[in-house]
Amino acid sequence: MLIMELLQGKSVVRGLAGWSEIRPGTVRHTTRQGLVAALALIVLSVSCPMNASGAEPKEKVERPKIGLALSGGGARGAAHIGVLRVLERMQIPVDYIAGTSMGSIIGGLYASGMSPDEIENAFKTIDWDHIFSDAPPREERSFRRKRDDDLYVDKARVGFNDGQIDLPTGVIQGQKFDLVLRKLTLPVSHVRDFNKLPIPFRAVATNINTGKAVVFDSGDLARAMRSSMAVPGVFAAVQIDDLTLVDGGIADNLPIDVVRNMGADIVIAVNISTPLDTTKKLNNLLKISGQLIGFLTTRNVEVQLATLRDEDVLLVPELGDLTSSDFTRAIQFIPAGEAAAHEQQAALNTLSVSDEDYSAYRGSHNPSAGSVPVIEFVTITNNSNVSDSLIRERISQQEGTALDIPRLEADIGSIYGLELFENVDYEVVDKDGRTGIDIVARRQDWGPNYLQFGLALSGDWSGENSYNIGLAYLKTAINPLGGEVRFAGQLGSKPLLSVDWYQPLDARARYFIEPTVVYAKQNVTLYSPDGQTRIAEYRVSDAGVQLAGGVNIGEYGEARLGIRRSWGDVDLNVGTPGLPTGSYDRGSFFGQLWVDRLNDPYFPTDGYTGKVKYTIYRDALGNDGSLDQLELQTSRFMSFGKHTFGVGAIYNTTLDGDAAVQDRYFLGGFLDLSGYDENALNGPHSALLSAVYYRRFEKLKLLPWYLGASLEFGNVWEQRDDMSFDSAIFAGSVFLGAESPLGPLYLGYGLAEQGRSAAFLFLGKTFR
Repeated sequence: MLIMELLQGKSVVRGLAGWSEIRPGTVRHTTRQGLVAALALIVLSVSCPMNASGAEPKEKVERPKIGLALSGGGARGAAHIGVLRVLERMQIPVDYIAGTSMGSIIGGLYASGMSPDEIENAFKTIDWDHIFSDAPPREERSFRRKRDDDLYVDKARVGFNDGQIDLPTGVIQGQKFDLVLRKLTLPVSHVRDFNKLPIPFRAVATNINTGKAVVFDSGDLARAMRSSMAVPGVFAAVQIDDLTLVDGGIADNLPIDVVRNMGADIVIAVNISTPLDTTKKLNNLLKISGQLIGFLTTRNVEVQLATLRDEDVLLVPELGDLTSSDFTRAIQFIPAGEAAAHEQQAALNTLSVSDEDYSAYRGSHNPSAGSVPVIEFVTITNNSNVSDSLIRERISQQEGTALDIPRLEADIGSIYGLELFENVDYEVVDKDGRTGIDIVARRQDWGPNYLQFGLALSGDWSGENSYNIGLAYLKTAINPLGGEVRFAGQLGSKPLLSVDWYQPLDARARYFIEPTVVYAKQNVTLYSPDGQTRIAEYRVSDAGVQLAGGVNIGEYGEARLGIRRSWGDVDLNVGTPGLPTGSYDRGSFFGQLWVDRLNDPYFPTDGYTGKVKYTIYRDALGNDGSLDQLELQTSRFMSFGKHTFGVGAIYNTTLDGDAAVQDRYFLGGFLDLSGYDENALNGPHSALLSAVYYRRFEKLKLLPWYLGASLEFGNVWEQRDDMSFDSAIFAGSVFLGAESPLGPLYLGYGLAEQGRSAAFLFLGKTFR
């Protein structure tokens, strides 16, 4: 055919040049093909004219286009960085890149202009445990949401809408990961056509409705990469237009076909897919789910591998026991990618170009100068029930100024900390020649109404045991300002029914009102002054209504005023007949200031909290007599590595009037004079100084645990004049603690003066 074309006078320079680029070992040849090529060269030498010097005219040889196909494999994808590093050292130009899952992350960042060293540095600086947790840092949660920590209900919220249970589409919504991708791709945020990136790029995702591959060649680069890595059941599915997208590995985990369709003549395929588990240890839901996904990816990878030609190069890094979820070790396996490339050095050498040609290639693939954009407008995209102004009020980016990424990320964290949205993101957009940012807030698909379950347990050597089982129904976003209503019920030692309506009065939630209705019962045990002999056990019932209002101090605190009216009964369950019992009326007015900057409610490692409350009980408010009470509470925590130290103080006093049973203060129990039984000491005045130390251990990966000890010093008094250091009691404890799915769990042993001791098991919040 080639000879016939020559005889017919057709141009074959391009074809001959292509042949001349082929090097031994890169293309499949037969002896017959070799003879035809040789004959063609002879014919060409006869038919082509010579120049005056007798030399053949020189023409620029066109090299074959090289495409890079990067497979998915989670943390194993770090090996792709090593491959890229070797390709650069060998001066192999990459003309096209297609990636799936983690391959799309690495490939997209490289295509955007980042070097392998820059990508590696990004991997090193990312706190993987942090970004793969949806829980916003506690410092960013609204003060209202921080108060959820005072409840023993589990923080996980199950959607309950239209009478049915709704669950999220993934364990991880990806809020923090999205912001990391957004920041890394910011220099090319203006590029919507992926062919116009420094290196043309494609990201592969899967349409969960059809199971077919979706190949992104345009749009929002960060969003496309994130869609490609939405591992089913782990990451939430990504909604783009009318498509629900999950990890591309389900449909095409090694996108050789994609990069070939982009125009690649030669494909370098890097397969870091997780091998199937053959150890017969598939003994839990996660492992079984992972194995099922492995079957899907293995099959489509085999299909892609079958399309490789002799001129293509396959790299398979040896990653040993590295799993797809082992991100904390990922960078250790970058050298495995380099080693895999070196093993195929002979084949890769045929793709190297000269210094001059590689310099020209790099020059034509350099990213455009990425300057920080000046933001001329801010828009809101919001599909929730709350108003756009609720979001806009929390964005401090000034129009006409350069984009302040740290400030914007903090503002987005504040919005996400409202816990109204599944995801809050931003895009740099162009409109009518102006550059702006669009804040995209996506409502929680399993909301806006939720169920919360709770369990609290405590017990000690004396046989004092208590338990509470609770259920709360939370309705959020009931109006544009983000009002919410919580209905709660509790069975056990402290039965309770309550309805609470929290209503912000402005879009920024600076001001609020909160009416509450509560009915509760609890046992109150009175001991002798030394805390050793039980005198009586009362059952106190209380029904009350309260109206409070106040002002939020950012995310860190609030000041509130309120009025409360309640009615109750004090019944004697155990004790000498004739002890005081009966009904009571309570009417009070209170003021409270509360600051909370702890980074964790259960095992804090940093921060402080403080609360002061003053309550006035008066006849005019419906109270039985007059009473003034002051309550102070504060604590401070700091850490050095895995070692945490905390100090705290409590001071409660009755300033005027007599404190009845329901108005007294109690000490005794874990961290409240640990050698005593729970609430063994009571009086109208109490004070406590405490210090605690604990060390974090992580050998149980899914259950961080702690070993700690405490020292406590305090007491209760009948008269304020009797309060003194000489009459205070020393106590202490040693304990094991763990962060369980149901809340903090403590097991320990306490000692106090006069030989008092107690062992305890406690499930619930304790540190104050």
